[in-house]
Amino acid sequence: QVQLVESGGGLVQAGGSLRLSCAASGRTFSKYAMGWFRQAPGKEREFVVAITWSGTTTTYLDSVKGRFTISRDNAKNTVYLQMNTLKPEDTAVYYCAAPGAPYYLGLRRDQYTYWGQGTQVTVSS
Repeated sequence: QVQLVESGGGLVQAGGSLRLSCAASGRTFSKYAMGWFRQAPGKEREFVVAITWSGTTTTYLDSVKGRFTISRDNAKNTVYLQMNTLKPEDTAVYYCAAPGAPYYLGLRRDQYTYWGQGTQVTVSS
């Protein structure tokens, strides 16, 4: 059973930083891409960023490029999302996600099979 557990959310002022973590278990982590999505109140869940199984390729939502950085530590079965220069519009529940197939990098919500419980990020102005 694949499990994803996020941590690191919280309340921060605009311009501040947060680092989210997602610990994975239940299968060989290093064979799978990982992604982060977010959902703001009243909005659809949207793709934020994804990283390949090896960590060599990343893809970002345009609005977070240059501010957010995804990374992974395959030895620790963990993926990270470093968020800098946060804006009020970044306020959302952030979800870690994993696809069902190995070595597959998805950019859409329907391409991910496993989801964490979410962690709230609130950016005050």
